[in-house]
Amino acid sequence: MRKLILVKFAPEIFLKGLNRGKFEKKLKDNIKNVLRGVEYEFVEDQGRWFIYSEHMEKIIQKIKNVFGITEVCIVTEVEASMDSIEKQALLELKESSATTFKIDTNRANKNFSSNSMEVNRKIGAYILQNNENISVDVHNPQCIINIEIRNMAYLYSKRIKAVGGLPYGMNGSTMLMLSGGIDSPVAGYMMARRGVEIHAVYYHSHPYTSERAKDKVKQLANILKEYTGKLTLYVVPFTEIQMQIIEKCREDELTIIMRRFMMRLACGLAEKLNINSVTTGESIGQVASQTMEGLVVSDDVSDRPVFRPLVAMDKVDIMEVSRKIDTYETSILPYEDCCTIFVPKHPKTKPRLVEIIKSESVLDIEGLVGRALEEMEVYK
Repeated sequence: MRKLILVKFAPEIFLKGLNRGKFEKKLKDNIKNVLRGVEYEFVEDQGRWFIYSEHMEKIIQKIKNVFGITEVCIVTEVEASMDSIEKQALLELKESSATTFKIDTNRANKNFSSNSMEVNRKIGAYILQNNENISVDVHNPQCIINIEIRNMAYLYSKRIKAVGGLPYGMNGSTMLMLSGGIDSPVAGYMMARRGVEIHAVYYHSHPYTSERAKDKVKQLANILKEYTGKLTLYVVPFTEIQMQIIEKCREDELTIIMRRFMMRLACGLAEKLNINSVTTGESIGQVASQTMEGLVVSDDVSDRPVFRPLVAMDKVDIMEVSRKIDTYETSILPYEDCCTIFVPKHPKTKPRLVEIIKSESVLDIEGLVGRALEEMEVYK
């Protein structure tokens, strides 16, 4: 008898047909990556994954943030015999201090003498015979004793929820426009959760934005790294571009022209690094530049797909996710980014593409973009 960690991965992976093996291999590689430096043994039993280690709590804290894992459970491994299962089930219930229970059996080993329903009845009867003041409640039990019968038998009653999603790195890559706000880290998390590899770009307007603002974005990137395993942050100088826009373009068009330059820079960087797409934290109608017309004008300069996973979410929903992934407290630190320091009094909310193209034609677009990318800083 020994304690193991049961790793449950997303049911979606089971539906990948001939590609299932690739998803499982990627997930296993990602688990090994986060457990680097920790002593453990990886155990497989008829399609189930288990981890044996003397550092169980440390391993659970690490792997519950691995995309593709839905649950981790501490299980007790015993011989696949009715006698061993009965004794451990009774012990599980006593340790829970529950007064009502239910048995839930999954018999993967078809050579086992009793089927799942028969095991449920036999184990339930044994517990009732050996424990006073206890009753069965199949609808709302205080304790569910889960039994998995494979080559060995595994029993557990506690489940720890993990992040779910798909294995990180299985679904292409994206360049995340990471600001210091609440929205963009959540957008990055949601893309990563669908298996998309994240790279991040931040636009820094020194001296109008402080080093603290840059450090804040680095902190957000480090929090995201806890889920992705690694992350590269590209810091692009944006001061010259903003000054040129302020000097030569209409004030009410400043924001939308600035957003078009950000999109050009993200796409230019993605092209250099062979990254498939761009991701932003924009939500429809949240601010003046995020109207339908504004998003269309911004996307006009993109040469690859632009993903907006928050597009239909309201601010309360976004804040709830940010708290869950631990980015909220960092995001609300009072250090302004380049999007907030030069905001026009009356920004244009319904820009017309023809007018914006004409307005920015006075700028050296290619030169401004090229110099910004040449002078960027890289943090791994």
